[in-house]
Order: sequence, then structure tokens, then C-alpha cells
Amino acid sequence: MARRPTIKDIARQAGVSESAVSFALNDRPGVSQDTRARIRRVAEELGWQPNSAARALSGERSGAVGLVLARPAHTLGVESFFLQLVSGIQEVLSAARTALLFQVVEDIDAECAVYRRWWAERRVDGVLVVDPRMRDPRPALLGQLGLPAVTIGEPEPVGGASPAPQAPGAEVVSSVRADDAGAMAQVLDHLHGLGHRRIVHIAGLPGLAHTVRRMDSLRTEAARRGLGPDQVRSVVTDYSDAEGAAATRRVLAEPQPPTALVYDNDVMAVAGSAVAAELGIPVPGRLSVVAWDDSALCRVTHPRLTALVRDTAGFGRLAAEELLAVLAGGPPGVRISEQPRLEPRESTAPPPAHTES
Repeated sequence: MARRPTIKDIARQAGVSESAVSFALNDRPGVSQDTRARIRRVAEELGWQPNSAARALSGERSGAVGLVLARPAHTLGVESFFLQLVSGIQEVLSAARTALLFQVVEDIDAECAVYRRWWAERRVDGVLVVDPRMRDPRPALLGQLGLPAVTIGEPEPVGGASPAPQAPGAEVVSSVRADDAGAMAQVLDHLHGLGHRRIVHIAGLPGLAHTVRRMDSLRTEAARRGLGPDQVRSVVTDYSDAEGAAATRRVLAEPQPPTALVYDNDVMAVAGSAVAAELGIPVPGRLSVVAWDDSALCRVTHPRLTALVRDTAGFGRLAAEELLAVLAGGPPGVRISEQPRLEPRESTAPPPAHTES
């Protein structure tokens, strides 16, 4: 097994003392510019890298940030959102030579336990927090620990309203916000304009802040168009294809089935379309389908699915940039992600005339 080069190896090859090597590699005074340059050149030739654990123990940064995902593991394998999000995060972190420490846990309590352990062990310099919750305990905990953090996907307050009051400590946590209300308005504009009056939103996990915001926005936009809860409503799932299919089967079996379905991700939309085909309900002849997140699945399915298009990788880049800015000494802040746009495709069309009422 190859041995990692040490400060002693660098000192021997550069012909200097170990203390001189330490001064040079840690940007401390005590060595000349020529000696510093020679030491760094030797260190690079030997492939030396700083020991992150030792640096953490000395109070220096670990060179890593953390991401914990508290979702059912079976929902992650086919959902493209997190793959695109992580690719954007990794793009920024790689350029900054910062590692990403990733962990999947069962629930929010386990996630909080991971943060406490990482903080105690100085494993990470900061964390990226996904899936903001209603009454979320994580921002306050991270603020109390003094662990820099950015929440990803916090809903943008509607109509310029102030966000809900935060628990003590949470005000030191940055956020990257998404305009779920504006996105839902686009979806309702499209479907209502086509003539749909019975619409069901197949939503995700009910405790997530963006799920609640989408459901609230659906009701608001429906009421604005004179549609009541008996015509437009939401049902919750766990984001999986299985639950998306099951929810689709239930609502299509109702005496007055919807003429349009809006799914909170691409996987459920594809699964729901398959259920409609199995039941002999043509899309879009008798049922229109909209996916919240666009992906290759939406574009290769027949018919191609109308979907909300957003730069998910850009969302991740924005979050990583904000966290690095805070780690560099900047104040916590709020960044707004790019507004999604609806891409109409072949899965949406006017409903049959006899089903509009």
C-alpha cells in the first residue's frame, strides 16, 4: 500500500526543517518567499495534501460541507431532481476544492443527530439543508450549534409577505427560495385556459414546506377562477411511483373523475399516465397530465408530458455559492432561484365537452 507523504518527507527533500515546512504550507511568516515557493513545489511533486482531521482538531476548516437527506430510500433511486441538484452543488464545491459529505437517514430526528455528531467531530464546515418543513427544527438547531447552513427550496413568501417568525438561532441560516406559488399559477392558467374544471394535484410528502405551499397555492388559484374544493383539490403521497399510481387509480375511479392531474414529480406523472393507459383512458383525449419537474422521462414518454422546466442544477449551484460565501465570512442571506416555466407538450389538451362542468 502506498504511503502518504508527510511534512517530514517534504522537509527532507526540500532541505529545510519541519517547522519551515509548516510555516510555508500554512501561510505563516518565518520563511523567505524563495523557500516558501520551493517547499510548495516539493509538496506538489510528492502529492502531499493536508490532513483534514488534524486541521479540524487544530481549529482550522475541514474542507468539507454536509448534505443529509431524510426521505424514504426507495423514493430516491428513480427521481432525477436530487441527481441534478447534487450535480450543481458538486460543480461549485469541486471548483473550490471542497468535499461533499452525503448521508441518507430515516427521519428528521436522525438528521438532527447527524448534525450534532458532525459538529462535535468537526467533520464539516457547514451544511446544505433540503426539504424545508413546516415547524422545522433544523435551522434553530444549526444556529445554536453555530454551524453555517443554507436551506434549499424554502418557499418564497406570497405577495411579498414576511416569512414566518423563526425560532431563536434560525436567523443565522441562509436560504435559497423557490417560487412554488408562481409555478402553480402557471399550471392553473394553462389547464383552466384549456377548459379544465376538475383538477387533482397528486402532491408529495405532506410535512414539507413546498408541498404545503403548492397545495395552498392550488386552492388560492382555483378560488380566483371560481373553482371550489369539490372541483380542485390535492392528495398527498410519498413521491414514489407506487403511491403516485395508487393515487391516480383512486381518483380516476370516482363518480366524477378529474379531467386533469398535476403531479409533484416526473416519476409519479409517468406512473399515473401508465395507469390511465391501463384503464383505457386516453391522454390527453380524456385526461390531461402535468409534471412539476421536467426530465428525460417526461420527454421520452408517449405522449410527451407537459412539465415545469427549471434549472435544478442551477438551484444547487446557487445554494453551494451561498454557503461558500458565508464560510468566507459573509453574512447569511436569501437568494431567489430562477422562476420555473411551463412547457406545454402533447399530454395536455381541452377536456371532452361533456366533462367540463
